[in-house]
Amino acid sequence: RPQQGVEDFSPSTRSLAQRRGLLRMLLRTSSALLLLVVPTAAFYLPGVAPIDYRDGESIDLKVNKLTSTKTHLPYEWYDLPFCRPAEVVYKGENLGEVMRGDRIQNSPYTIKMNVEVSCQLLCKQSYDAEQAALFATKIGEDYRVNWIVDNLPAATRVVEPALGSSPSRIITIYERGFPLGFRGAESIPGTSAGVNYVYNHHRIVLKYHTEPDAFEGARIVGFEVEPFSVQHEPAGAGGGLSTCSGARPVTHSAPPQPVSGPQTVYWTYDVRWEYSEVKWASRWDVYLYATDEQIHWFSIVNSLMIVLFLTGLLAMIMLRTLHRDLRRYNDAEAKEEAAEEGGWKLVHGDVFRPPQRPALLSVYVGTGVQVLGMSVVTMCFAVAGFLSPANRGALMTALLLLFTAMGVLAGFVSARLYKALSGSDWRMTTLKTAVMFPGIIFIVFFSLNMFIWGQKSSGAVPFGTFFALLALWFGISVPLVYLGAFFGYRRPKIEPPTKTNMIPRTVPEHAWYTQPVFSVLIGGLLPFGAVFIELFFILSSIWLHQYYYVFGFLLLVFLILIITCAEISIVMCYFQLCAEDYHWWWRAFLTSGSSGLYLFVYSIVYMSTKMVMTRGVSILLYVGYMLIASYSFFMLTGAVGFLACFLFVHAIYGAVKVE
Repeated sequence: RPQQGVEDFSPSTRSLAQRRGLLRMLLRTSSALLLLVVPTAAFYLPGVAPIDYRDGESIDLKVNKLTSTKTHLPYEWYDLPFCRPAEVVYKGENLGEVMRGDRIQNSPYTIKMNVEVSCQLLCKQSYDAEQAALFATKIGEDYRVNWIVDNLPAATRVVEPALGSSPSRIITIYERGFPLGFRGAESIPGTSAGVNYVYNHHRIVLKYHTEPDAFEGARIVGFEVEPFSVQHEPAGAGGGLSTCSGARPVTHSAPPQPVSGPQTVYWTYDVRWEYSEVKWASRWDVYLYATDEQIHWFSIVNSLMIVLFLTGLLAMIMLRTLHRDLRRYNDAEAKEEAAEEGGWKLVHGDVFRPPQRPALLSVYVGTGVQVLGMSVVTMCFAVAGFLSPANRGALMTALLLLFTAMGVLAGFVSARLYKALSGSDWRMTTLKTAVMFPGIIFIVFFSLNMFIWGQKSSGAVPFGTFFALLALWFGISVPLVYLGAFFGYRRPKIEPPTKTNMIPRTVPEHAWYTQPVFSVLIGGLLPFGAVFIELFFILSSIWLHQYYYVFGFLLLVFLILIITCAEISIVMCYFQLCAEDYHWWWRAFLTSGSSGLYLFVYSIVYMSTKMVMTRGVSILLYVGYMLIASYSFFMLTGAVGFLACFLFVHAIYGAVKVE
C-alpha cells in the first residue's frame, strides 16, 4: 500500500514639451515595473494577521470541499457520511470562494495548542451498502480531502531526492490536500485488487514557532496530514481499540479498512506538535515552492527570442524600407516614378475608409481593452502580494470587480473608435459593448452551472450569487460603460491624415499565401508561441489543483505578449498595405486575436495528454471554461494588435505628402 505522506486632453492642445514629459514619465514607470518583476517573483504579503495561541488553547480544524482532478466537481465534506459535530456551521465565504465551490464548515476534531493526542476515537459509524458504495465511488475518482487550520490548508509532504545534475539537497514539496482513500492492488500487501480502502485514521502534524521577545504564545506555521487505513477492532468491555493506543501508534502495516458492503468504521486521529524555525510570514513558502524555476526562465528566454526577432523585423521595416518609401514619396522629382511602382502610398485614398460592421469592431476593441485593463491591474496586485493564497477567493473576486470597474475603459474606447469610423448610433454601440461579451460569458457559465447542479456538486453557484453577479453587471458595469462612452463620444473626432476617395479602389489579386485566412492564422502563431510554456503551468494550476504563485514571471511574459501582438500586427499590416490591400481594419484585430484559437486547441491537447476525465460532464465543463478563457484571450490580443496598427497607419500616412 503506498504511504501517503505527509492562487480633453487633445494632443493638439498640448505643447511638445508636455508630451515629451509625459512620455518620459511613462518610460520611467515601465522601467520600474520591469525591475520589480524578478525580485517579486517569490515575494509574499500575508493575507491575514497572525494569531498567537497559548498552551492548551483550542484550535479549530475546519473542513472544506472534496476535490478531484478526474471530475472537477467539488463536493461538501458532509455530503459523505463522516463524523459530524452537534451543529454544522458554515463559514461566510466571499464571492470568489463561492465561485470556486468552497464550502468551509466546522468539524468535531478537538485540537489544543501543544497538547498531543494518540489514537483518539472521533466516532463510530455504521454504513449500509449504499453509503459504502458512495465512499468507494469517490475513492475511485481520486477525491482529495481539504482541511484548514489557522487559515493553512492541509497538505501532503512529498520528499524529492536530489538528482545527479542538481545540488545535493532534499526538497520537501507540499501537495494540496490528502487522498480520501486508495484502491487495492496485488502489489500492495494486505489488500485485494480492485477493492477501495478508506483512510479512517489521520495523523495531524502541526508545526509552531515561538519568539518570546516578539510575541507571547506560539504561531502555527505548518499543517501536515498523514492518512492511514486501519481496520480497527474494539478492545472489549473496557472500551477503546485493540488496534492502536497511546503506546502503540498506527502504522501502515496494519490491515486496511475496506469500503465494500455494510460495515462499521471507527474514525480516529493523532495530533503531533513539532517546533519549526520557519517564521509566520514565511509559512506559505513550502506550498509555493517552485521546483521548476529554470523552466520559467526558459519560457521568458523563448518569449524574448520571439520579441527580438519581431523587433528586428520591425526595425528593418521602419528604418530602412519605410524610411526609403517616405523619402521617395516625398521627393518631388520622383513622384511620377513612385506612382508607377506602386506600394502602400497608392491606397492613401482608401486606407481610412470605414470597414464593414464598424459598430461590431468598436465593440470588440472596447471589450478587449476592458479585459486588458483587468488583466494588467490584477497581475500588478498579485505581484505585490495582495492576492496571496492565504486570501482564498481573492483572485476570482478581484477579476470580477476589476472587469466591472474597467467598463468605463470599454465604453470610452468603443465610443472614440466608433466616432472615428463616422458612426452615429453611439447609444446602441455602447449597449452592445456593455452586454455582448458579458452576456455570452454569462449564458455559457449559466448553462455549465446547470450541469453542475445536476451532479449535486458544491461547485454549483447558488441563485443568490447569480443575482449578485447580475447586480454587478447591470447596476455597476453597464452604467460605467455608458459613462465612458459619454466622455469618449464628446471628445473631438480622430481625423485621418488623408482624405478618402469617393470611389473605392479595386484591390489587386494576391497569391494564396497573402489571403486573409492564411495570414491571420500565421499572425497568431507568434503571440501564442511567446506564452505557451507559461500556459502549461497555468493550466496545471487550474485543472490539476497545483499552486501557482510566480506572478513575477507571469507579468514579464504578459508584457512580452503585448509587445509581440503589437509588432506582429504592424508587420502583417505593412505587408498587406504594400500589396495595395486597404482592408486592414478587421485583419489587424484578427491577426493577433487568432492566438485565442491556438490557446483553445492547445487546451484540448493538454486535456488529452495530461488529464484523465471519468465523467462526460467533466469534459463538458473543461471545454466550456476553456472556451470562455480563449474568447477572452482573443478579445485581449485582438485589441492590442488593432490599436498598434491604428497608430501605425496614422503615423505613416501622416508622414507622407499627398497632393
